Amino acid sequence: MPLYDYRCNECGDFEQWLQISDLDSPVYCSDCDQVANRLISAPNISLNSGRFPKKYDTPELVTRKKRSVPPPRLQEAKAGRPWMVSHSPARY
Repeated sequence: MPLYDYRCNECGDFEQWLQISDLDSPVYCSDCDQVANRLISAPNISLNSGRFPKKYDTPELVTRKKRSVPPPRLQEAKAGRPWMVSHSPARY
């Protein structure tokens, strides 16, 4: 249930918990029972909600470790281009 800000002309600002479905219904001041106007305020957004430990707040550089890769084995072709059908050795 969201918390909305309201202003009463007589008593000043106050907050009211309302369901979104009740947003269009009038809200009355708890002190003087007059209809209050809804204020538009900035949302309360917390980027660090405590979900992650503090160490994840600042990015750190991660590098990949070098590993030795053996050179590829090359095989010699026995006939020109054996992978092509038209270049295979003729067998008569």
